[in-house]
Amino acid sequence: MVKANVKDMIDELRYDLARKDLRKALIVLSCLEYIDGETQQMLLSELKLGEPEFVVPMLAHLMTHQEKLCESQPIIKELMISKLIEDPTLLTQFLSDKKIEDRSVFFQIAGEIRPEKMVPSLLEILSASEDIVTIKLVISTLGQIGDPAATNTITDFLYSGKRELAVTAIRALGKIGTPTAMRRLSERMGTDNELDLLILQVFSEVQDIISLTKLIETLGSHYAHMRNFARASLVEIGEKSVPMLMENLHYDDPDMQILTLNALGQIGDASAIAPIRKLLSSGAKDPNVRFAAYEALSLLPLQKGAYVLAGGLTDPVGHVRVAAARAIDGNYNDVLSAGIKNMISYKDEDAARIVETIIVAQADKAFIDLAPESYFQELAIKFLSNAHKDICIHYHSLLKAHGMPEFAEKILPKEKKKVKRLKACVVDDSRMILNIYKSTLHGLGLEPVLFEFPKSAIEWLENEKPDLLLTDLNMPGITGIQLTEKTRSKYSPNDLPIIMITTQNESQDNEAAYKAGVDKILYKPFDAETLKGAISEFVKI
Repeated sequence: MVKANVKDMIDELRYDLARKDLRKALIVLSCLEYIDGETQQMLLSELKLGEPEFVVPMLAHLMTHQEKLCESQPIIKELMISKLIEDPTLLTQFLSDKKIEDRSVFFQIAGEIRPEKMVPSLLEILSASEDIVTIKLVISTLGQIGDPAATNTITDFLYSGKRELAVTAIRALGKIGTPTAMRRLSERMGTDNELDLLILQVFSEVQDIISLTKLIETLGSHYAHMRNFARASLVEIGEKSVPMLMENLHYDDPDMQILTLNALGQIGDASAIAPIRKLLSSGAKDPNVRFAAYEALSLLPLQKGAYVLAGGLTDPVGHVRVAAARAIDGNYNDVLSAGIKNMISYKDEDAARIVETIIVAQADKAFIDLAPESYFQELAIKFLSNAHKDICIHYHSLLKAHGMPEFAEKILPKEKKKVKRLKACVVDDSRMILNIYKSTLHGLGLEPVLFEFPKSAIEWLENEKPDLLLTDLNMPGITGIQLTEKTRSKYSPNDLPIIMITTQNESQDNEAAYKAGVDKILYKPFDAETLKGAISEFVKI
């Protein structure tokens, strides 16, 4: 740190200010970064007395060439703003002055102080400029000012051949945030996935009626990453999006209904219960819709009317039964208890399926409630005798914790001769589906390795090579297609077969999946036979 002669420096700066000698004043100010903070402040305070048209260029020079100094001395920016407010015409003058090498500081200040009177001048600069850097600065500044009068001019740049200008225009319209601005962004969607995703980000921030409508419409997009982003955004928005989401349940569009049900369940708003129950009672034909409906109800505070869930235990599709069992467990009461006990008391095939469903779903409340019944024990022991050891250990611990050691010992896995099993890596963001995979794959003679989060699976695959990879398509953060692309950078189809198993049947998704390296696409719901058939095309089981 240089020990400066403070008096001499102040006298020199005062002299330069009086004579309006910009060159010499800048020489004095160039020493600021080498002197102590107290002296810096004393010199900068002298600038308060200078005339705006002389002081502003000096401050702009400091802000452009001595960024670290400006961070430690916020008075520099404060002085700049106060001087420009003192003489507003200066800002327009400096913004229009092409002789100034770097006008970014002036655009930054204009965006912060938001002088709406400057909008016409900025629009003139925009129309007259051919320099991309200047155009971007003007568009960004207009967005920060937020005057709706700039909407139409900015909209023109949404269709610019220069991608960076289109991106800047999207962000600027998002800051203006009026219904008209949102409508212009909505009209721009549909020809460029990357720009569409950026527009959706704007909608997720603005959250007006137009934005919410477009986000909900995007649940029906042909592209997985767009659907996933829209769903995640609506979940984050929360209760505000629920009324509009519920309207989707009235339309006979299974893919849209499934994603809507996923979002409603994650939001957790009780107002969604009635329309979901109505959807089930109307007899939804698509089993994936029924699964999603029960899965959503398992996440909602059902309270009254939970008895309607019992009907899901007799659904012809195993996935749906498991989802119903989870919903039952989350809303377990005396009425459900009595109904299920009656359903399994006959010890027939239907009863066996219900007991199997309760176990696979890990419906622990129902399991413990039914555990004292001899007919339940008989059916449970029969299923668990061939179940995955993790499932047996889970229920062994559960029974011991609830004071039923005799029953617990009967389901403890017996020591068996170790048989080498093919390893199947499974990635799906639904824990219920993962439970089904664990039971089904074990029954087919494979060893399942389960991942709820794609990122964790990718990390595991860096060091481990399974015999087979099964992945969902619609997953938050990383889609099944993106997971496949990442996996194929390490493993070829000969090294690792990949099967995508999804509810979605979109030609764009399918094409992208095969291009990424997926070997086969299978559609949910699956059962042991369909899964075995698909897997057998690649490995011997």
